[in-house]
Amino acid sequence: MDNDSKKILKRKKLDEIDTQLISLLQRDGRLTNTDIAKKMKISEATVRTRLKKLIDEEYIQIVAVSNPYKLGFAITGDIYISSEPQKIEKVISELKKIKELWFIVTTTGPANINAEFIVKDRDQLNELIHDKINTIDGVTEVETEIILEYKKRKYDFGTAYND
Repeated sequence: MDNDSKKILKRKKLDEIDTQLISLLQRDGRLTNTDIAKKMKISEATVRTRLKKLIDEEYIQIVAVSNPYKLGFAITGDIYISSEPQKIEKVISELKKIKELWFIVTTTGPANINAEFIVKDRDQLNELIHDKINTIDGVTEVETEIILEYKKRKYDFGTAYND
């Protein structure tokens, strides 16, 4: 059993305080612990303790979600990667080293890995696919889809523990 599975078994369900805290931060990640405490009518120390635990146990990350197009990147998209099953962990390990890939997951379907990428131009995309990904031992096929325009990018989905 991996460490993530052990952590999930250790803490099976988030309580109402955790879910409310997560929901508030999903709407506005800039809220201070004091602001959260006031909104939730709990102590700032409770917020600080709960927030640290949620971050340490990887329930949440506190990050700024940016628009890559406004930051000068011209191309974003998905890469569907097929790997030899016995080499998938080695492939993923190598993919994690590639800066242009910011999101990597294993999936069902024809490709067993999905990665999202951000690149400056077509030359960088070509290098990413042909020089970086296709050269990884175990990669058997790569399919790319380009994002043309963001229509919805919301991260306020709450938790599955909300009633």
